[in-house]
Order: sequence, then structure tokens, then C-alpha cells
Amino acid sequence: MPETDTSPTAAPIGRRERKKAATRQAIADAALRLFLARGYDDVGIREIADAADVSTTTLFKHFPVKEALVFDEEADQETRLLSAVRDRPAGRSIPAALCEHALRLRLATADGDAEFTAFLDLVDNTPALRDYVQSMWLRHADALAQVIAEESGLPAGDPACTAMAHFALEAPRAAHGRDDPRAAIRRAFALLENGWTAIDSGSRQGASDVQAPTGPAD
Repeated sequence: MPETDTSPTAAPIGRRERKKAATRQAIADAALRLFLARGYDDVGIREIADAADVSTTTLFKHFPVKEALVFDEEADQETRLLSAVRDRPAGRSIPAALCEHALRLRLATADGDAEFTAFLDLVDNTPALRDYVQSMWLRHADALAQVIAEESGLPAGDPACTAMAHFALEAPRAAHGRDDPRAAIRRAFALLENGWTAIDSGSRQGASDVQAPTGPAD
């Protein structure tokens, strides 16, 4: 994937780790060049390995499935997702915080970059890649549900939190093929906002109905 990372600079790494990282990058670069030139479905794993001057065994050590060659999943992806909920400004709802996260990090725009435009077209026109992107995000559903429960004062494993996490991670799909993808995402999250407001209000009402026991009347 073309470089778009804005995360803080990582700590220095050793020689062996640098070599592994360079090999991984060389494989990913070779794969992307071939995919952009000929299309994802028309390029084989052996061709990519040959272009990167590595064995297929080495390739699979770095990328266990073909789809992973296109995406170098950031290690801090889940951290930033959970931080969107934990560190949201006072007064901002959980759905609103997740909507902002989706608009900022999941709605990629090329901004005139020809290479990134080609990359986005590749993903958009390849169903296997679109599905893989979504599966990458859904891996974080359980962790997100836990944080939603913590931030809402609801029990761990509450089905409303599980549903919110899943729907929030699925919502960006609403942008696919839309003339105004940002508006589509906002509309999807507006629906989540309305449902969550009712749940959140209900949980607060339930808590207020639980009163401390009183002693016998005089």
C-alpha cells in the first residue's frame, strides 16, 4: 500500500529486524507494481516472489494470504480505534466518535496522488480486496465492544455493545459506490446514533431506578 502513515517514528530496530522489514517492503512493492500493471487476479504468487527475488516460502512467511500483499496492516490500527472512543471529547457520543474515526481513517482520498488513485481503484474494483479490508477491521470488534461497555457503564459482553461495535465497523461499507461517500457514512452513523441514544438513556434510567434499601417504616 502506498505510504500514508502519520504515526510517531518507531524506536530504532536491530540489523536483523531491518533486513526483515526491507524484505517485506520489497515483496509488497513488487506485488503492488504487478497488480497495478495487470490486475490483482491475473498475477500469481510465484511471479511476485520472482520479482522480489525471494522464494515463495519467504513470501508466505511475511504475507500468509495473497490479499495481505496489498495491505500492510498497521500495528496501531486497533489502538487508534479504541482511543477514538476512550479519548473522545466530553459530550461527544460513542457513535459520533466512531463516525469521526471512520471519516478520518477509513475514507481514503487520493488528493491528486496518481499512484494512490490507482491503488484505490485497484481495491475498489477487486471484490476480494474489498472484503479483505473489511475483515481487517472486523478483527477488532471484540476489543471495541469491551471499550464501549467500559465507557458506557454497561456489563462486559452486553449485546448492545457487541452490536454497536459490529455495526460501527461495518458502517463505512455504506460509502462504496456513492457519489458522496462522506454523506453516506454520516447517514449510516446517524442511524446508529439514534439507536444508541435510546439504549444509553435506558441504561441510565435503569441505574436510577435501583435505590438503596430503606429501613422499616417507623
